[in-house]
Amino acid sequence: MRGILFAIIGGAFITLQGVANARISQDIGSWQAATVTQFTGFITALIIFFFVRDGKWQSFKQVQPVYLTGGALAAVIIFGNIIAIQQIGVTLTVSAVLIAQLGVTFLIDSTGAFGVKKQKMRLPQFIGIGMMIAGVIVLGI
Repeated sequence: MRGILFAIIGGAFITLQGVANARISQDIGSWQAATVTQFTGFITALIIFFFVRDGKWQSFKQVQPVYLTGGALAAVIIFGNIIAIQQIGVTLTVSAVLIAQLGVTFLIDSTGAFGVKKQKMRLPQFIGIGMMIAGVIVLGI
């Protein structure tokens, strides 16, 4: 239950961040808005880290280098959301992002990529993704 609550909060914040970034980018530019977002996110995470202290910096060396690209991926995510929100609106952007996330996670789960436990995908999962795609098409009409 706690995981679902955090997922809901995270989803709400992603949407709020996208709208704020789109507005900021109108004043200063898209990549500038992404830079501001990354910087303020870093500061916020650092402050939270100092209070929570739930990890060990010594373990940093154990992280595979490919996974250290998360911040770079976030910059592309932010830029993509900014442009999409400006061009197609918040609802359609979030819907398309969700479908993309489901598609990629579907591939990761079904192949066991990145070391995650391989999941068997059955007809209900295919129907669910198909229904979401149909929903986005209806939203875009």
